[in-house]
Amino acid sequence: MKNVKNYLVYASCIVAIAFSAASFAKVYASNAPSASPAAGQPVDLTYATDKALPSVVTVKVVQNSKTETVEVEDPFSDFFDPFGFFGQRGQGGTRKQRVQTPKKQGSGSGVIISTEGYIVTNNHVVEGADEITVILTDNREFSATVVGNDPNTDLALIKVSGKNLPAITIGDSQKLKIGEWVLAIGNPYNIGTTVTAGIVSAKARSMSGGNTVQSFIQTDAAINPGNSGGALVNTNGELVGINSMLYSQTGSYSGYGFAIPTTIMNKVVNDLKTYGTVQRALIGIAGSDLSSYTDGLKQQGKDVPDFGTINGIYVAEVSEDGAGASAGLKKGDVITAIDGKSLSKMAELQEYLANKRPGDKVTITYLRDKSKKSATVTLKNAQGNTNVVKTADLDVLGGNFREITKEQKDQLGINYGLEVIKVNNGALKNAGVPKGFIIQKVNDQPMKSLSELQDAVKNASTSKEPVLFIQGIFSTGKKAYYAVPLEEGK
Repeated sequence: MKNVKNYLVYASCIVAIAFSAASFAKVYASNAPSASPAAGQPVDLTYATDKALPSVVTVKVVQNSKTETVEVEDPFSDFFDPFGFFGQRGQGGTRKQRVQTPKKQGSGSGVIISTEGYIVTNNHVVEGADEITVILTDNREFSATVVGNDPNTDLALIKVSGKNLPAITIGDSQKLKIGEWVLAIGNPYNIGTTVTAGIVSAKARSMSGGNTVQSFIQTDAAINPGNSGGALVNTNGELVGINSMLYSQTGSYSGYGFAIPTTIMNKVVNDLKTYGTVQRALIGIAGSDLSSYTDGLKQQGKDVPDFGTINGIYVAEVSEDGAGASAGLKKGDVITAIDGKSLSKMAELQEYLANKRPGDKVTITYLRDKSKKSATVTLKNAQGNTNVVKTADLDVLGGNFREITKEQKDQLGINYGLEVIKVNNGALKNAGVPKGFIIQKVNDQPMKSLSELQDAVKNASTSKEPVLFIQGIFSTGKKAYYAVPLEEGK
């Protein structure tokens, strides 16, 4: 009997140890990511939340009050106004009036990507901001400056002076699978840091045409206004995307959110740090998904040709001076792969090229008249060469400027302009722009301040045609126009 009791006690100890080990394993599993959760089992998202949450910040922006000239309806347009009491008259019963715009405030989100204070957010969050404040989850506040921005991908890199900040771990968005769980972290409606969960609904999603680079991760994790610039993270707490936009007819979440993948973000960040602007590599074609092109033909009642495939990218246009033309691509070709990677969407091609720079070589596989061909393409920049594109500053013009005085406005009957008060060696001198000339428009944009002229130079210097088309007036009232190339040697 004694032996039986001993066996029972011994067995009870073994069972107790087994239960303790199981409990330990269960607790440990809740604090570390599983490499591959068992099919059909619930996913614990607390680990990912705890790991990523401190890296997501609130970005508050301020646009200061400014004085602008606007056209307003003139109720006294039919009355005689010899003393100009009602401002300068415009056309069609309007008059021009100086108004003070109100101070504007807004907020979005951002993600700390380095302990030295580099933060990624959306370009539309910080664009036009005069003041930027970053607030961490522990309520520390920092003033931020813009390192660089890229409207084409809607990304901006800002920096604060803090040290040892909680940087997020950056994951590989290409490894994401449709149906995989993800978290969206940000500050919607400025109510405070919020975490929502969902799955990857689609990859390489494009929302519209135009010149923007679009290859979004689509998710049903709730994304609302204020989430812009926040983090999309996987179950390991790794950053896989920057939340950018939602698709909704009401302006609020309706089941569709979109994030910029880290494959694009990494290249943009590196370029902004290194060059100050994104080095965008182009094939020099315009086109669409082959399926979209054939659907359009069907809707128009036209016959659909046999392209030899149902997946690929239809080439609708080839730029004469582009990389594709140099490699022999033609209108009507269907691109099916790049560097051996199969392509079915234009967004997939854009995402792949977003990681390249001008001068890089890629191998394009395409069909022409159902015949398979390949070509090595040397990618070019928007200006048709392989040079590094750098953002120009006002110094490239070789001039000094100041806003015109009230006396000049009254004398010439104008409301704004920038007077050239000195001409040194530079683009202005080369183009023949003299001292005393008043610049009113550059590339059809009004020039009311030095910052607007700076923006015009910056935008033109990285465009396909790096030229300033300047309109203005002399002190005599004579108008003049100048074309001012920004490229050296032109």
